[in-house]
Amino acid sequence: MSHSNVAYQVMWNRLISVVEEQAQALVRTAFSTSVREAGDLSAGVYDVHGQMLAQAVTGTPGHVNAMADAVAHFIRRIGPSNIFEGDVYITNDPWEGTGHLHDITMVTPSFHNSQLVGFFACTAHIVDIGGRGFGADAASVYEEGLYLPIMKFAERGTVDQTLMHIVRGNVREPDQLVGDIYALATCNEIGHRRLIEMMEEFELSDLNGISDFILDNSRRATLERIAALPRKSADGVLTVDGFAAPITLKVKVTVYEDRIVSDFTGTSGLDKKGINCPLVYAKAYACYALKVAIAPEIPNNAASLAPFEIEAPVNSIVNAVHPAPVALRHIVGHFVPDAVFNAFDQIVPGLVPAEGAGCLCNFQVSLRPRSDAPAPEHARRSEVLTFNSGGSGARPEHDGLNATAFPSGVMTMPIEATEHAGPVIIWRKELRPDSGGAGKQRGGLGQYMEVGAREGHEFDIQAMFDRVDHPALGRRGGGAGAPTTIAQDDGTKMNGKGKQFVAHGRRVVMAFPGGAGYGDPKQRAKASVMRDLARGYISNDTASNDYNLNAADIATVEAAIAKGDDL
Repeated sequence: MSHSNVAYQVMWNRLISVVEEQAQALVRTAFSTSVREAGDLSAGVYDVHGQMLAQAVTGTPGHVNAMADAVAHFIRRIGPSNIFEGDVYITNDPWEGTGHLHDITMVTPSFHNSQLVGFFACTAHIVDIGGRGFGADAASVYEEGLYLPIMKFAERGTVDQTLMHIVRGNVREPDQLVGDIYALATCNEIGHRRLIEMMEEFELSDLNGISDFILDNSRRATLERIAALPRKSADGVLTVDGFAAPITLKVKVTVYEDRIVSDFTGTSGLDKKGINCPLVYAKAYACYALKVAIAPEIPNNAASLAPFEIEAPVNSIVNAVHPAPVALRHIVGHFVPDAVFNAFDQIVPGLVPAEGAGCLCNFQVSLRPRSDAPAPEHARRSEVLTFNSGGSGARPEHDGLNATAFPSGVMTMPIEATEHAGPVIIWRKELRPDSGGAGKQRGGLGQYMEVGAREGHEFDIQAMFDRVDHPALGRRGGGAGAPTTIAQDDGTKMNGKGKQFVAHGRRVVMAFPGGAGYGDPKQRAKASVMRDLARGYISNDTASNDYNLNAADIATVEAAIAKGDDL
């Protein structure tokens, strides 16, 4: 039967709610804290050709937009004649999945009345995949963990137990990983059930009509936004720490009538260590940057992403090919939007934010019984991964967000969940005053963290930080954010990246970077400066030196704080 545009709009909204339920099922059932607490996942529904029709709101742009390309690889690898009802497919291929071995992507074909009508896909970051562990230390992808090519996790409803034995035999946290795999399969199944309920309600035999409606409208709306932009080209440059030497992202953004091309020619080449980024992941974040700048309210799908094109030389750091080490591909990938914004700001001024912390401030702690003296009986081995954020860059009309991940949107993990995962202690976790760059709009604050182990344990910490030597730079006269620092509590300096030993009784003290400011600090409203001072976001010196707040106003704030009054 034919349907009106109104009916199709209702179905479209229903599809978005279906994939959001799919994602929430994964959050509720996953074993890894990276999924349960940080939301490092994605979920989506696809047509029979592998084109993404709708994505869940919950999830990261890197996962979602990379996964947008993945389902077509699954169809090609499995083969249309080998796709059966009850199948579930799996991979962690960095180049045909979402960029590194620590992401498991699972795809489930959806059948209605014995006919294939589409696919559900989901991705989750898992805590351990074997190999060297999550970190930048590997020299090739072969060292980074267990590789699962696109294959069947289940055929016609029967799980491949041989595959499960191989997985269990190669990872440090087998129960956790196998639990996550089943959670991924289950969330796809929940999406499938809701889809079939919708199809029966609207008497659909296939998704062809709704697919055409979604993709045509999304393409048209996106092209209208692009057509309204000036036909211009501009270069953006961003230099960050890298592993042993700085790396530069260079991008030329060119606006055409019907597309925007981001060309990364001139970007640094491959790094010897695992911070290289496959093109699929760099593309995911380049597309995201432009989409949020010009068409944020247009739903994310194959058609709304298609006009954003990316070009990059093979074996540049944003187009790493096999067997490059790519475990920390998110570090480079999360800086891609700032590089793109540095170019786009010259094309459409006053629209994009200042630079922010960029990549997540993650670290993984590998705990074990102390080796310098007899360890207590309760001491045990454990892997604990925690996701944390610096500050985001100030926006043209708003301050940056404190300790908030942009562009990934991954949530900071609560201390309780982190400490529950293993014998680790978070001694300190608080906002970092004066870390946000000064500006008419202030950059978001970073945070302090201090981590140690419970009595009887020593540990290795895998640092995955950047902006130690290259803090976020302000826009339109705004100041830079504060840089990252990391050291042991006895003052021993540590590296921003790599696995490093921490002896029994020692702690690691970290300060995560702030976002940069936007606009001249002297133009910041006095009330905003006084409020920042009252909240402890800035010090008296910063209020006076950067914002010209006079002694009388500072005294007024101090008096209000003493009385417990709110400014």
